[in-house]
Amino acid sequence: MKGFDFHRQKPMDNYICDFFCNELMLCIEFTHDDDEVYQKDLIKEKRLAELGISVLRFPDSEVYDDMENVIRTIEIWIERKLGEV
Repeated sequence: MKGFDFHRQKPMDNYICDFFCNELMLCIEFTHDDDEVYQKDLIKEKRLAELGISVLRFPDSEVYDDMENVIRTIEIWIERKLGEV
């Protein structure tokens, strides 16, 4: 995507990112509608932030029903990130 490589199921610290781009330090996560899982995801996101990793999180339903918007959101994030450099 946008010339960057994303790796699937990438171990980071004690966690696994659904997709990870080392160059961007970006973790993309897909979440389920479950309060317990959500609380664990928040802890994971906090730890990844401590490691300098940004997290984009998308609900599974959006991935299944509106993949175009998911991709567009990731591309916009990348464009903004590149604008910071």
